[in-house]
Amino acid sequence: MSLDRSLKSHSALVRHRNVLTRAERLERLTEEDRWDESKGVFGLPKVAHRKSTAGHKEKKQEEKGEVEAETPEAAEDQDKKQEKKQE
Repeated sequence: MSLDRSLKSHSALVRHRNVLTRAERLERLTEEDRWDESKGVFGLPKVAHRKSTAGHKEKKQEEKGEVEAETPEAAEDQDKKQEKKQE
């Protein structure tokens, strides 16, 4: 038997929303110093609102204990770090 909507716990109903309310947008913009009270509340700039996910643990190589690079730039950075450690 299914559980009625009204009986679900409050935390289960909280979800990520793509659209922020005007008050939430104003809070974000004031934190970023992109809006102050002298400006109007209409025609506000867009605010990026991304769902944050928990960080994943990096996979370590058993022999070296280092993370594999996903991009060539990251590989170069790792090479530079290794050279500094050896010095």
